[in-house]
Amino acid sequence: MIKQKIAFLGAGSMAEAMISGMVESGNIPAEQIIVTNRSNRDRLNEIEDKYGVRTVLKDELNFSEVDQFILAMKPKDIDAVLEDLRHKITPNQVLVSVLAGISTSYMEERLNEEQQVIRVMPNTSSMLRESATAVCPGNFAGMDNVLVAKELLQSIGEVFVIEEDKMDVFTGIAGSGPAYFYYLMEHIEETGSAEGLDRETLREIGAQTLLGAAKMMLEQDITPSELRENVTSPNGTTAAGLDALNRAGGGNAISAAIKGAASRSKEMSKELEGMLVGQK
Repeated sequence: MIKQKIAFLGAGSMAEAMISGMVESGNIPAEQIIVTNRSNRDRLNEIEDKYGVRTVLKDELNFSEVDQFILAMKPKDIDAVLEDLRHKITPNQVLVSVLAGISTSYMEERLNEEQQVIRVMPNTSSMLRESATAVCPGNFAGMDNVLVAKELLQSIGEVFVIEEDKMDVFTGIAGSGPAYFYYLMEHIEETGSAEGLDRETLREIGAQTLLGAAKMMLEQDITPSELRENVTSPNGTTAAGLDALNRAGGGNAISAAIKGAASRSKEMSKELEGMLVGQK
């Protein structure tokens, strides 16, 4: 069980998804989780009633009692928050940021020397505790604190420690990936509906098919290529379907989607950090 005290700076939907997972996992007692925002006490009361965690307005928080701060406010507020934290925390305390587009170096430059910073990126499946979450330690983050952050995040799904220069391609795969599968499901529904199946049944068929295929990959020590070959008989229905998919450029489309999302992720990070610097 994690014995550290965790404070959320921000109480939006991502913060709630993480709080829900942490409390339900039992890895950290609810009384060790503190949730803050600037002024919305009604939202804090809602979170407290729902999960049994402690809540205070940000100005009432005792910063010295916190081991890890989870930055979950809006990215546009990051500079004001970092300036405030610079005067209130020590390098022994850890900042875990879930803010998209804000690099560890950007935060480190605006904090005390050798401040521990960890950047994380969950995806929307965190609401079901099925997130694929990336963890990128900053230059000064101790491995013990990285492991604690990883354990915290495992309460909302699987966690992958990666280098920060791989964050954009991770975004293209895991951050945007759920949308690719939803897009696939849209086409499954459209095609099946045109052939006479009702959409509700089609949704269940498609979702169960994707779920089963995902479990096959996670639970068997077999590559995707081997799994595909195992279900593809020569001149059979699957071979015909794959051939049609290839002729339509399906594989190239998947690669293009990942690369396009990764490229936009990199652009957005530069735009956001440039905008924040320009506001000063």
